[in-house]
Amino acid sequence: MDQHFPSSVPTVFAAFEQTAARYPSCAFLSVLPETAKTYEIPAGDISYRVAQSGIVRLQQAYRQAGYGYGHRVGLLLENRPSFFMHWFALNSLGVSVVPINPDLRAAELEYLISHSEIVAALVLPSRVDDLNVAAKAKNITLPLYGVDDLPPVLTGKPPRSGQPDINSECALLYTSGTTGQPKGCILPNEYFLYAGHWYATIGGLIAMQAGCERMLTPLPIFHMNAMAYSAMAMVMTGGCLIVLDRFHPRSWWNSVRESRATIVHYLGVMPSMLIGAPESAQDKEHSVRFGFGAGVDQGLHVPFEDRFGFPLVEAWAMTETGAGAVVVASHEPRHLGTRCFGKPSNELEVRLVAEDGSEAPVNVPGELLVRHSGYDPHYGFFRAYLKDEKATREAWAGGWFHTGDVVRRGADGSLHFIDRKKNVIRRSGENISAVEVEGVLLQHKAVKSVAVAPVADQVRGDEVFACVVLEDGYQGDEKLAADIVAWCLSRLAYYKAPGYVGFVTAVPLTSTQKIQRGGLKDLVAGVIGTAGCFDTRSMKKRGTH
Repeated sequence: MDQHFPSSVPTVFAAFEQTAARYPSCAFLSVLPETAKTYEIPAGDISYRVAQSGIVRLQQAYRQAGYGYGHRVGLLLENRPSFFMHWFALNSLGVSVVPINPDLRAAELEYLISHSEIVAALVLPSRVDDLNVAAKAKNITLPLYGVDDLPPVLTGKPPRSGQPDINSECALLYTSGTTGQPKGCILPNEYFLYAGHWYATIGGLIAMQAGCERMLTPLPIFHMNAMAYSAMAMVMTGGCLIVLDRFHPRSWWNSVRESRATIVHYLGVMPSMLIGAPESAQDKEHSVRFGFGAGVDQGLHVPFEDRFGFPLVEAWAMTETGAGAVVVASHEPRHLGTRCFGKPSNELEVRLVAEDGSEAPVNVPGELLVRHSGYDPHYGFFRAYLKDEKATREAWAGGWFHTGDVVRRGADGSLHFIDRKKNVIRRSGENISAVEVEGVLLQHKAVKSVAVAPVADQVRGDEVFACVVLEDGYQGDEKLAADIVAWCLSRLAYYKAPGYVGFVTAVPLTSTQKIQRGGLKDLVAGVIGTAGCFDTRSMKKRGTH
């Protein structure tokens, strides 16, 4: 695979423009009736020609309003088609977009607005007040506007001199880490162009045909999977992207059939839900050739493929790695049922490092270290963590990117996921920082100390478990557990709130008074299911705040 892009394709917008010239009548985006109803927008296909016309109009409006190279603009649009129109229009001017997770609440919005230094934000009407309050809490004047409004004229920070190219910032995506606050990953145009190029050309079980693919995804656009892989693969091949507002298990197969999807994207929670539905004579009545994703339950992988008639192709990547270090099980043998995610290609160098720093031998778990092969080990990766040079250096210690994932290598060179070394809880595809949740819980008046850990959940992978030590005078009962979770729901996205609250007398600490993460597993195992543990999962509902 050629690492280099033609000089005529220096940006995401340029790639779209080139494809629109080649496939003007082909559909670029498609909105299904159920998504149209949810968002109150028109249903149907949007061609590359129509999309380009809309993007050019937006480009002119942004330019006239003073937006340009070096600016950042927040986008809180959920999974609406307008996200792509504004993204590409801003990209043409050298403006980086900052996708905003619509589930973020007060504390998270305050941090993002301040840390990212966005100059304006395109926001849904239902969230304007929330962003206004968050901006004022940080003494920031933040112009907000809607999809039907002209962008506000910028009167403050002027654009930098220069023109956008393959190395200029295209987007700033936030990813949960282990130090409390999310990290902002600076992603250049190269990141997105290479992700689309990789996906469009990797071949094997996920080979694509130019001008005719229809890709259905329920995954959020504000994550790299949908934004980089899905969207850019369709741009690179002249295909159509069908974005659902979210995953609807009951109507999923109707959406697949109605959309004429040839490719679907998934996360581990989806196959588990779909295979649990009663079998139907229509199970194989679709046009899907493959599913692309990660985290399918080992025991369900083969039964799912047998029942629905297409392969679920597992892959591994991170927001930081992009396609610079992606691994996919797109060729046989895929070792179904073993959490195998494929063999590294010749464009990727891999090390597995044991706890003592030595190279982990075959079938012995070790931390996965990666870098791109060739002249540039950082090719296709994020550029840096915004305002965090130390974290960037640590991530690339020794010239290798340290993923924090524990993996074993099979005798044939295939890689098998074991666990996460980092203190990140992964619930339904969302990365949750335990430290961030702990910081919010500690602000509750009844909480003296707290430690948050993952606990296994059959449907969602991990669930959030909070071990809470109470201040004197408080009774650890069901009412207080619900009050603590309600407090968390008012400050954080619903999925980050505890699904279980266990009242304990103490949390395990190190000699330096830090939470002993290893000891938490034993504590959680001893508390769950006891009278002092309360199941609060029913309180965690999308839109709760």
